Amino acid sequence: MCTGQAGAAPRAVLFDFDGTLADSYPAITASVNFVRAAHGLPPLDEAEVRRHVGRGPVYLLEHTVPGAAIENDLARYRGHHPSVMRTGTHLLPGAADALRALKHKGFLLGICSNKPVAFTRQLLDHLGIAALLDAVLGPEDVSRPKPAPDMLLAALSRLKVRPEEALYVGDMVVDIQTGHQAGVDVWVVPTGSDEVAALKAARPDRVLRDLLELSALLARPG
Repeated sequence: MCTGQAGAAPRAVLFDFDGTLADSYPAITASVNFVRAAHGLPPLDEAEVRRHVGRGPVYLLEHTVPGAAIENDLARYRGHHPSVMRTGTHLLPGAADALRALKHKGFLLGICSNKPVAFTRQLLDHLGIAALLDAVLGPEDVSRPKPAPDMLLAALSRLKVRPEEALYVGDMVVDIQTGHQAGVDVWVVPTGSDEVAALKAARPDRVLRDLLELSALLARPG
């Protein structure tokens, strides 16, 4: 069982979104390729786009649309994405069951994702899990995106829990770095943008097979 730091049982479980709770790579790839097409560039395959997901839209476009004007391309991406994000995003196996089980046990639940928060909120509604979340934050809510700890710390403040009473679940090295900087235990699933070897090298507190393990490993909050 997870006991958190200094012997405290976790009261809150926070999640990344893309690659952790949801496979949104088809939608993200479609919007990246829409922006590339505006520059006369050929489409990228999903595996290539996937490598750049998780560090926010500016990073994503800077690494997939070389030499472009970032503000114009952000506007193109954000204008296009609502047309594909619902059909191109689905929950990963075990995600909904894990959230429901944790909620039933009495955990506070939240999202801390570098995805634009308006898109995250719309997808949570579409996927039928919005009511399970007590806090949903994105890069617009803080001065610095992940891997800075700002988003996690803001979520903990909203939930009124201390870092040692929380667990962060992600799928990337950036999530591990974020949790470490915030003083929060980090568990990761190998379902996103980073390989298992890279995740282990970043020293998370646990590597899960998938989200199906999560609720079984967590006792009810104290």
